[in-house]
Amino acid sequence: QAQCISTMKKAQVVFIPSSGLSHLVSTLEFAKLLINRDNRLRITVLVMKFPNTSEADACIDSLPISDSLRIINLPETSLPANTDRRSAMNALLEAQKPHVKQAVSNLTAEEQQHGPLAAFVVDMFCTTMIDVAKEFSVPALIFFTSGVASLGLMLHLHTLFERDNFDSTQLLQMNELAVPSFANSVPINSFPSFMIEKEWESFFKSYVEGLKKPDGIIVNSFEELESHAVRSFFSHPDLAALPIYPVGPLLNPEPKTKNTGDSDDIIKWLDNQPLSSVVFLCFGTRGFFYADQIQEIAHAIENSGVRFLWSLRKPSPNGIMSLPSDYPLSDLVSLLPEGFLDRTSEIGKVIGWAPQTQILAHPATGGFVSHCGWNSTLESIYFGVPIAAWPLYAEQQVNAFELVCELKLGVEIALDYRVQFNGEHNYVVTAEKIERGIKSVLSEDGELRKKVKEMSEKSRKTLSERGFSYTYLGSLVDYIMNQVRD
Repeated sequence: QAQCISTMKKAQVVFIPSSGLSHLVSTLEFAKLLINRDNRLRITVLVMKFPNTSEADACIDSLPISDSLRIINLPETSLPANTDRRSAMNALLEAQKPHVKQAVSNLTAEEQQHGPLAAFVVDMFCTTMIDVAKEFSVPALIFFTSGVASLGLMLHLHTLFERDNFDSTQLLQMNELAVPSFANSVPINSFPSFMIEKEWESFFKSYVEGLKKPDGIIVNSFEELESHAVRSFFSHPDLAALPIYPVGPLLNPEPKTKNTGDSDDIIKWLDNQPLSSVVFLCFGTRGFFYADQIQEIAHAIENSGVRFLWSLRKPSPNGIMSLPSDYPLSDLVSLLPEGFLDRTSEIGKVIGWAPQTQILAHPATGGFVSHCGWNSTLESIYFGVPIAAWPLYAEQQVNAFELVCELKLGVEIALDYRVQFNGEHNYVVTAEKIERGIKSVLSEDGELRKKVKEMSEKSRKTLSERGFSYTYLGSLVDYIMNQVRD
């Protein structure tokens, strides 16, 4: 017997995403997935902005207007002068706590209409907001925008630090470490910088302390992709205390892109290329290289003779803190080897900002030279494009190791390359290494391509009935609805 709509049990969920664009995109995709799955849920997303940033606006504007999904922009707060990104994020979160409490108090006044508050879903960088959820006596879930294996690595290393008095100095004296969420031992040079550098140790400890506080963790991944890692959360005593819900891949396969003539030109150019013949080089919203490395990439592309699309971005004056921009053509001519643009004009294009999803979805794209950010990795798998891994920062080294060595869904360019927060990099990758990666990711030997195509199929099926992600999403909805008394 179907319940009459007015008496149907309902629940409100508050989402608190991080201000970073890649986090916001997957959070909003998850919000849409949740309300499409169960119409008893009403989600309110509280958006915090860093001062002087507008990157989130377009993403929010493209959302379908719906009674079940509401966006509230919290008041902008000013930050103390001369703070680095880490301190700035902490200061922003603390300053926003009163605004979050006020917004949530307003929601509880709508209980009659939309149901009681049932849970908070907070971004992996906003775990301090779990305190606010506790004040309202509701459970808090973390939304983790990377993979299950890297989550397991962070939790395990934190346990070693806290329980066994282990520290980064000891870690750096080892070659590799056995980690429950990986089938193979992980080389220390594939660990993220913030796990192995002494000056980051206190940040790492307090950050992962926050990851251990919630009532569960929603992960943007899927069991078919990371089966060993997911199983480790049910079997390993250090991990089994935290329920996880791998409900991904959460991506927007048909995003509204910048409607620029440039992106139309790129797609038209791809339309004229043979099937799976183009290698796409793109390093994410914050990825850039300096002149010496750009020369090596150009030589590699030219020597390989392959068709290419290269998204080449200009470093911001203050390094990695703000986003790279596009080069004017005159700068490109002087930056690239003399005559490069003329010699390669028949087989490739050097572009600035790239409509990445459209390019990966295009049948002409056959390989992806990528920084292995998790969203890019999931998109590449979804569209069946093998990756040549070249990580830069954050947890990208460990994603690259997992992709190449654990899952065999990519090839290596430089798994131990890393960029510091000031934009400095640890070495220059040679043209020979890059060329080898480009050729092997496009090669027709078939095994890699076949594996990636199979995983692409699984990534599309997992969210449909009988898929693992569909089942985990159902368990999550049940958990949230069980917080609401009949």
